[in-house]
Amino acid sequence: MLAIRMTRHGAKKRPYFHIVVADSRSPRDGRFIEKIGTYNPMLPREHAQRLTLDKERVAHWLKVGAQPSDRVAKFLAQAELMKPRERREQTKKNQPRAKAQERMKAAAAAASEGEKEAAAS
Repeated sequence: MLAIRMTRHGAKKRPYFHIVVADSRSPRDGRFIEKIGTYNPMLPREHAQRLTLDKERVAHWLKVGAQPSDRVAKFLAQAELMKPRERREQTKKNQPRAKAQERMKAAAAAASEGEKEAAAS
């Protein structure tokens, strides 16, 4: 299966990425088929050289069936080469557990009851 993904280059703490078409089984920075763009996150967002793409080759590889990674898909959507992907539902690990949520709901209900009684009198 073909993947359109980024390979990391550049010095330590100075990342620079090549956007390549590679076999999905090959290592991240290993063998690839074709380099189709670059991404330099060190440049400001509005800089022209932050993201460069060979749009004809990207369109060709998408037509052939290459699947872009999440980050590359976001770049391609910004360049209007494909429609944006659906945003995934965030995990619920940051929320309190079930019993804590029940206690919070009970406390909120009690507080609203107290406000109603105070307003009535």
